[in-house]
Amino acid sequence: MANIHQLIVQHGHRQARDMVGADERRYVDLAAEWLANENQGLGITYSGFCLTCLPHKKLPDDQHWERPGPKVTLLVEPGRLRDQDGKTKLYGVPYGSRARLILLYLQTRAVQSGSPEVELGRSMRDWMSRMGVPIGGTSYREVRDQANRISACHLTFLWDSEKQTKFAKDSIVDGGIQLYETDDDQQLRLWVDTVRLSDRFFKALREHPVPVSEAAIKLISNQSLSLDVYIWLAYRLHVLQKPTAVSWLSLHQQFGFAYKNVFHFKPRFIEALKMATMVYEQARVEVDQSGVVLHPSAPPVPERSIGILR
Repeated sequence: MANIHQLIVQHGHRQARDMVGADERRYVDLAAEWLANENQGLGITYSGFCLTCLPHKKLPDDQHWERPGPKVTLLVEPGRLRDQDGKTKLYGVPYGSRARLILLYLQTRAVQSGSPEVELGRSMRDWMSRMGVPIGGTSYREVRDQANRISACHLTFLWDSEKQTKFAKDSIVDGGIQLYETDDDQQLRLWVDTVRLSDRFFKALREHPVPVSEAAIKLISNQSLSLDVYIWLAYRLHVLQKPTAVSWLSLHQQFGFAYKNVFHFKPRFIEALKMATMVYEQARVEVDQSGVVLHPSAPPVPERSIGILR
């Protein structure tokens, strides 16, 4: 899948578009945007999120989420927060791309600062711009809803290996991320300027951080499946010692919870995989009839960045 990057480097963006089919041109555009991007920012996520993931779409508020992945199962349970009137309200499981971006932001800032206390910034505009999300209207309401869901829910990562440090049932954020609106959307503010990750989640994150490219995340920020695939590749490829096959059945089990059978899942996964590899230039992945073959690849961020986290 690296051929598109090579075409752009050798022939330029415009000519590369003319050399592929119409259905491939959006991938050329994405790869060209990635190659032109000079943002060297680093994002960080917990390794558990690389092997399993949140739902893509909304669940009933009282429904929990349980998703197995290789070596780990993720359990997310809905919870309650107090509203402005002091009454408790049930919030369902976080979902979609906005939830993933909020979590990535919180984890990145916590590890970079070495503190579970994360500064949100004094304006909502500043915080949302850090995540590459436009301010105001629907985007703001989506972020507020997902922030509440993240604040209220409880997570459990059930690792198969006893050698792994477990993140037991706990909240992600202590106290909650409570957002409110003013009449002037230029001055959207937060109830609090900082939030604090729970001690157990922060400990697990610091012991098992996975670096990703901030620029890559922003370029696929509206595609939740592409985000999941990118983070999975960032975790797996650079530690491989030899080519490794992953069957369609395994891929469907890990990523295809929104699809009843493998037949419907395959084209959607291939599309997400192409999107992910357009912003992970070093990724060497082949698709065949039985699944995908992962090849040892350079990490999506410089090795020195990974060394800093160890």
